[in-house]
Amino acid sequence: MDEERKSTRERILDAALNIFSNKGYHDTRIDEIVEESHTSKGSIYFHFPNKEKLFIALVDQFADLIERRTTEAIAQEAQGIARVKAALESVLNTFGKYRRPAKILLVQAVGLGSIFEKKRLEVNQRFADLIKTYLDEAIMVGDIPPVDTEVVSHAWMGAIYNIVIQWVYTGEPKPDRILEAMVPLLLKSVDYVE
Repeated sequence: MDEERKSTRERILDAALNIFSNKGYHDTRIDEIVEESHTSKGSIYFHFPNKEKLFIALVDQFADLIERRTTEAIAQEAQGIARVKAALESVLNTFGKYRRPAKILLVQAVGLGSIFEKKRLEVNQRFADLIKTYLDEAIMVGDIPPVDTEVVSHAWMGAIYNIVIQWVYTGEPKPDRILEAMVPLLLKSVDYVE
Protein backbone atom coordinates (compact mmCIF):
# COMPACT_ATOMS: atom_id res chain seq x y z
CA MET A 1 0.00 0.00 0.00
CA ASP A 2 2.81 2.42 0.86
CA GLU A 3 4.56 1.71 -2.45
CA GLU A 4 1.34 2.38 -4.35
CA ARG A 5 0.81 5.69 -2.51
CA LYS A 6 4.40 6.67 -3.16
CA SER A 7 4.04 5.81 -6.85
CA THR A 8 0.82 7.83 -7.12
CA ARG A 9 2.42 10.78 -5.33
CA GLU A 10 5.40 10.67 -7.73
CA ARG A 11 3.11 10.54 -10.77
CA ILE A 12 1.23 13.56 -9.46
CA LEU A 13 4.46 15.48 -8.85
CA ASP A 14 5.82 14.58 -12.30
CA ALA A 15 2.58 15.67 -13.97
CA ALA A 16 2.47 18.87 -11.93
CA LEU A 17 6.07 19.67 -12.83
CA ASN A 18 5.31 19.22 -16.50
CA ILE A 19 2.18 21.37 -16.47
CA PHE A 20 3.51 24.09 -14.15
CA SER A 21 6.63 24.30 -16.34
CA ASN A 22 4.59 24.73 -19.50
CA LYS A 23 1.67 26.83 -18.29
CA GLY A 24 2.84 28.52 -15.11
CA TYR A 25 1.32 28.31 -11.66
CA HIS A 26 -1.74 30.51 -12.19
CA ASP A 27 -2.80 28.95 -15.50
CA THR A 28 -2.48 25.35 -14.29
CA ARG A 29 -5.73 23.66 -13.31
CA ILE A 30 -5.92 20.65 -10.98
CA ASP A 31 -8.00 18.86 -13.65
CA GLU A 32 -5.00 19.03 -16.00
CA ILE A 33 -2.78 17.42 -13.37
CA VAL A 34 -5.42 14.71 -12.83
CA GLU A 35 -5.45 13.95 -16.55
CA GLU A 36 -1.67 14.01 -16.96
CA SER A 37 -1.02 11.87 -13.87
CA HIS A 38 -3.78 9.36 -14.65
CA THR A 39 -5.13 9.74 -11.13
CA SER A 40 -8.22 11.28 -9.61
CA LYS A 41 -8.90 14.56 -7.85
CA GLY A 42 -9.30 12.52 -4.68
CA SER A 43 -5.79 11.14 -5.09
CA ILE A 44 -4.35 14.59 -5.61
CA TYR A 45 -6.18 16.02 -2.61
CA PHE A 46 -5.17 13.01 -0.50
CA HIS A 47 -1.51 13.86 -1.08
CA PHE A 48 -1.79 17.64 -1.48
CA PRO A 49 -4.67 19.61 0.09
CA ASN A 50 -4.47 22.29 -2.62
CA LYS A 51 -2.52 23.51 -5.63
CA GLU A 52 -0.32 25.67 -3.41
CA LYS A 53 0.84 22.66 -1.34
CA LEU A 54 1.51 20.72 -4.54
CA PHE A 55 3.65 23.56 -5.85
CA ILE A 56 5.54 23.83 -2.57
CA ALA A 57 6.15 20.05 -2.66
CA LEU A 58 7.81 20.51 -6.07
CA VAL A 59 10.03 23.26 -4.67
CA ASP A 60 11.00 21.00 -1.76
CA GLN A 61 11.64 18.07 -4.11
CA PHE A 62 13.99 20.14 -6.25
CA ALA A 63 15.79 21.60 -3.22
CA ASP A 64 16.24 18.05 -1.87
CA LEU A 65 17.69 16.97 -5.22
CA ILE A 66 20.20 19.83 -5.21
CA GLU A 67 21.21 19.12 -1.63
CA ARG A 68 21.54 15.37 -2.27
CA ARG A 69 23.68 15.92 -5.36
CA THR A 70 25.83 18.43 -3.50
CA THR A 71 26.29 16.14 -0.50
CA GLU A 72 27.28 13.28 -2.81
CA ALA A 73 29.83 15.50 -4.60
CA ILE A 74 31.27 16.78 -1.33
CA ALA A 75 31.65 13.26 0.07
CA GLN A 76 34.20 12.52 -2.67
CA GLU A 77 36.48 15.38 -1.57
CA ALA A 78 38.89 16.04 1.27
CA GLN A 79 38.03 18.72 3.82
CA GLY A 80 38.56 22.30 2.79
CA ILE A 81 38.31 24.28 -0.41
CA ALA A 82 37.93 21.13 -2.51
CA ARG A 83 34.53 20.62 -0.89
CA VAL A 84 33.56 24.24 -1.48
CA LYS A 85 34.47 23.90 -5.14
CA ALA A 86 32.66 20.55 -5.45
CA ALA A 87 29.54 22.05 -3.86
CA LEU A 88 29.54 25.02 -6.25
CA GLU A 89 30.05 22.82 -9.28
CA SER A 90 27.36 20.40 -8.12
CA VAL A 91 24.77 23.14 -7.56
CA LEU A 92 25.49 24.75 -10.92
CA ASN A 93 25.51 21.39 -12.73
CA THR A 94 22.21 20.40 -11.14
CA PHE A 95 20.56 23.67 -12.17
CA GLY A 96 22.02 23.14 -15.63
CA LYS A 97 20.62 19.65 -15.93
CA TYR A 98 17.18 20.47 -14.55
CA ARG A 99 16.14 23.69 -16.23
CA ARG A 100 12.38 23.13 -15.90
CA PRO A 101 12.36 22.59 -12.12
CA ALA A 102 14.84 25.45 -11.78
CA LYS A 103 12.38 27.68 -13.58
CA ILE A 104 9.64 26.69 -11.15
CA LEU A 105 11.84 27.17 -8.09
CA LEU A 106 13.50 30.41 -9.10
CA VAL A 107 11.06 32.16 -11.39
CA GLN A 108 7.50 31.05 -10.83
CA ALA A 109 7.67 31.09 -7.03
CA VAL A 110 8.56 34.80 -7.12
CA GLY A 111 5.53 37.02 -6.67
CA LEU A 112 3.09 34.24 -5.74
CA GLY A 113 2.46 35.53 -2.25
CA SER A 114 3.89 35.29 1.22
CA ILE A 115 3.76 31.49 1.51
CA PHE A 116 5.80 31.07 -1.65
CA GLU A 117 8.18 33.84 -0.72
CA LYS A 118 8.69 32.26 2.69
CA LYS A 119 9.48 28.92 0.99
CA ARG A 120 11.90 30.57 -1.45
CA LEU A 121 13.70 32.31 1.40
CA GLU A 122 13.79 29.04 3.35
CA VAL A 123 15.41 27.26 0.40
CA ASN A 124 17.91 30.10 -0.11
CA GLN A 125 18.81 29.97 3.59
CA ARG A 126 19.21 26.21 3.42
CA PHE A 127 21.81 26.54 0.66
CA ALA A 128 23.51 29.55 2.19
CA ASP A 129 23.92 27.48 5.38
CA LEU A 130 25.41 24.64 3.34
CA ILE A 131 27.89 27.01 1.68
CA LYS A 132 28.74 28.55 5.06
CA THR A 133 29.47 25.12 6.55
CA TYR A 134 32.07 24.33 3.90
CA LEU A 135 33.57 27.82 3.90
CA ASP A 136 34.00 27.50 7.69
CA GLU A 137 35.68 24.15 7.13
CA ALA A 138 38.01 25.65 4.48
CA ILE A 139 39.01 28.34 6.98
CA MET A 140 39.53 25.74 9.71
CA VAL A 141 41.93 23.68 7.58
CA GLY A 142 43.77 26.82 6.41
CA ASP A 143 42.75 26.80 2.74
CA ILE A 144 41.37 30.34 2.94
CA PRO A 145 41.85 33.22 5.37
CA PRO A 146 39.10 34.06 7.85
CA VAL A 147 36.09 35.78 6.29
CA ASP A 148 32.55 36.49 7.40
CA THR A 149 31.16 33.24 6.04
CA GLU A 150 27.56 34.17 6.74
CA VAL A 151 27.78 37.27 4.54
CA VAL A 152 29.90 35.52 1.90
CA SER A 153 27.51 32.56 1.67
CA HIS A 154 24.55 34.88 1.04
CA ALA A 155 26.56 36.90 -1.49
CA TRP A 156 27.43 33.68 -3.31
CA MET A 157 23.76 32.62 -3.27
CA GLY A 158 22.85 35.99 -4.79
CA ALA A 159 25.41 35.61 -7.56
CA ILE A 160 24.36 32.02 -8.28
CA TYR A 161 20.68 32.95 -8.18
CA ASN A 162 21.11 35.86 -10.57
CA ILE A 163 23.11 33.97 -13.20
CA VAL A 164 20.80 30.95 -13.04
CA ILE A 165 17.74 33.22 -13.43
CA GLN A 166 19.34 34.72 -16.55
CA TRP A 167 19.98 31.24 -17.92
CA VAL A 168 16.46 29.97 -17.09
CA TYR A 169 14.88 32.89 -18.97
CA THR A 170 17.20 33.08 -21.97
CA GLY A 171 19.17 29.85 -22.19
CA GLU A 172 22.36 31.91 -21.95
CA PRO A 173 25.01 31.73 -20.74
CA LYS A 174 25.27 27.97 -21.24
CA PRO A 175 25.91 25.92 -18.07
CA ASP A 176 29.53 25.14 -19.01
CA ARG A 177 30.25 28.87 -19.40
CA ILE A 178 28.61 29.56 -16.06
CA LEU A 179 30.80 26.95 -14.36
CA GLU A 180 33.99 28.17 -16.03
CA ALA A 181 33.39 31.77 -15.00
CA MET A 182 31.53 31.51 -11.68
CA VAL A 183 33.58 28.98 -9.73
CA PRO A 184 36.94 30.82 -10.07
CA LEU A 185 35.22 34.18 -9.44
CA LEU A 186 33.56 32.99 -6.24
CA LEU A 187 36.70 31.27 -5.00
CA LYS A 188 38.76 34.43 -5.65
CA SER A 189 36.26 36.37 -3.52
CA VAL A 190 37.55 34.43 -0.49
CA ASP A 191 41.21 34.87 -1.49
CA TYR A 192 41.59 31.40 -2.96
CA VAL A 193 43.45 31.17 -6.24
CA GLU A 194 44.20 27.87 -7.91
